[in-house]
Amino acid sequence: MKYNSMLKEMMTGKNHEGAKAYAMTPELELYSAVVTASLSDTFYEKQDERTNRIAQLIGKVSPEFVAQLAVYTRTEMHLRSIPMLLLVELAKVHNGDDLVARAVEKTVLRADEIMELLMCYQWRNPSNDERKKLGKLSRQIQNGLQRAFNRFDEYQFAKYDRDNLEVKLRDALFLVHPKAKDEQQQALFDKIVNRQLKVPYTWETELSALGQQKFESEEKKQEAVREKWEELINSGKLGYMALMRNLRNILQADVSLLEMQKVANRLSNAEQVAKSKQLPFRYLSAYREIEKVNSTNTALLMNALEAAVKYSASNIEGFDENTRVLLASDVSGSMWSSVSQRSSVRNYDIGILLSMLLRNRCKQVVSGIFGDDWKVVNMPNDNILMATRQLERLGNTVGFSTNGYKVIDWLIEQKIVMDKVMMFTDMQMWDSTGRFKTFEDSWKKYKKMAPEAKLYLFDLAGYGQLPLRLAEPDVYLIAGWSDRVFDVLSAIDKGEDALSVIKKIDV
Repeated sequence: MKYNSMLKEMMTGKNHEGAKAYAMTPELELYSAVVTASLSDTFYEKQDERTNRIAQLIGKVSPEFVAQLAVYTRTEMHLRSIPMLLLVELAKVHNGDDLVARAVEKTVLRADEIMELLMCYQWRNPSNDERKKLGKLSRQIQNGLQRAFNRFDEYQFAKYDRDNLEVKLRDALFLVHPKAKDEQQQALFDKIVNRQLKVPYTWETELSALGQQKFESEEKKQEAVREKWEELINSGKLGYMALMRNLRNILQADVSLLEMQKVANRLSNAEQVAKSKQLPFRYLSAYREIEKVNSTNTALLMNALEAAVKYSASNIEGFDENTRVLLASDVSGSMWSSVSQRSSVRNYDIGILLSMLLRNRCKQVVSGIFGDDWKVVNMPNDNILMATRQLERLGNTVGFSTNGYKVIDWLIEQKIVMDKVMMFTDMQMWDSTGRFKTFEDSWKKYKKMAPEAKLYLFDLAGYGQLPLRLAEPDVYLIAGWSDRVFDVLSAIDKGEDALSVIKKIDV
């Protein structure tokens, strides 16, 4: 089977720029497509194309792998929408045991994901009957959701009991028919049916109520907003992500220095960072939002975000003081696509941020950006988010093609031997000069000069194509936007690979 996989990896074709590329095995392509998916249009692929490609790949791999991948993307990569798609598509091709139900139970971690899964099911299994859009719900998905219903309390249900959802919480209860584990839970289910859940204390409900009040003057309104934010900060009920999302609002509300210090302390608390499971680019988004706010407390929060994102890199292994590393971030035109319709974060940003997280752990490192050309950018190692912003602003100085081979050619010309070469890219490498140079040829030439060098390709787009064979010695693929990609990096250094990490997941 090993040689069968290697042969498949050797199948050649063309990438989206018309250059020579290698296809991945179905398992590897599914992994790559899933951990880089936001179910939004990308530069080279529309949302429906990505969704249908994922569905086709699910039919080519084992059901157990799909179940493991669903749990992995939710619990390890901290993605929310794509695991639901995996479960829905898995239910179409697998029945006969409770694998799907077990995967659902381990993937649905928030109350709103019950409705999210049902809405995904409705989207992928459209009904001709307007009255019963979910009349043929998969028995296994139903069984898994029954178990999930037993996990949440009144606050968690009430927080996501929204009228603007296509499938509402009450609808979900009637569809799934969960069995209450005791009288107290039956009373809770009755509240859902009768729409009697207690309105939860959240920042949204509190600020919404405040917005409906009338004030004597704008000054009185501002004072009330400041007091409400101070109350929310001290309530202990403002979640970590909600706190990050509202840093600009908190600064503009001019809360007291004491409360601002509490915000900074919570943001930069290592335990809170680990518990929050935020994707690294969330810190970057928050940093961007506040860096231009005119406040005496802006620097305080920027420093707190720097400390927070640094904690997400603290467990990266494999970089002692003798490890020589090159970090190259792709800033070509195709990398400027946003990760989702509602986000200002681009693949471009994620590549730079992940490279800066790694740079923070390296002692001997060269980092830079490439497009038409390769540019080395030297800067101190300490401030990850500030360095990311500086590199972002330099992006248009190297052009917008994807001449990745120039990174390797530079190493050859400079006679620099690296232990690890790490490329953060969408894999659409070509030669815009018309000389038909390839990344593969340059890497083979470099390996003659540096035979112990290892190449790590960080796939940030998931198009299912590679610029060279993974069967080549010392060439590895890692995909995704989460800081957990560094766990895969650590596994590779221990002789494993990305797929073996996923296949350790217990479903």
